[in-house]
Amino acid sequence: MPHIELQEGLAGPRGPMTFRPETAKPLSELAEILLRGPSTLTQAERELIGTYVSAQNDCRYCQTIHGAVAAHYLGGDEELIHHVKKDFLTAAVSDKMKALLNIAGKVQQGGKSVTSEDIQRARNLGATDIEIHDTVLIAANFCMMNRYVDGLATWAPEDPDFYRQLAAALAERGYVGSASR
Repeated sequence: MPHIELQEGLAGPRGPMTFRPETAKPLSELAEILLRGPSTLTQAERELIGTYVSAQNDCRYCQTIHGAVAAHYLGGDEELIHHVKKDFLTAAVSDKMKALLNIAGKVQQGGKSVTSEDIQRARNLGATDIEIHDTVLIAANFCMMNRYVDGLATWAPEDPDFYRQLAAALAERGYVGSASR
């Protein structure tokens, strides 16, 4: 049960974003830019960063919906998503992605946990400064959203098909205007 009175049946951030719609627009626009805007990181990779951070924060709704979006982009490879959440170092992702996930995980712990060595390792594996910047901002944004969702005890459905269907819609329509993040 949510900590404040939210419209029933709205999962994750959709409830609080409906409660305070003036916050929905900038939050959705940032998600759209970070997760779907022009980037040398694929949409799946960016969703995977958010999924990993959300898993580290134990945010059930965010890790499940963004994992479902990443899996959608990856042709339904839910096993890879579970593997990344459990142990990204042994998952079937590129070494560059592993270095970026390492940075994202350190941002989740606290921004000062990211070291110069972490950044250099990512660069050595082909990450650009924009990819590093965006990884840090995606991780920071997901920490905020995870706390927003869990801090208000929003509804997180149990049914995996709910997330698969919403993921397909988000992949097609995006985040702006959907408030489904």
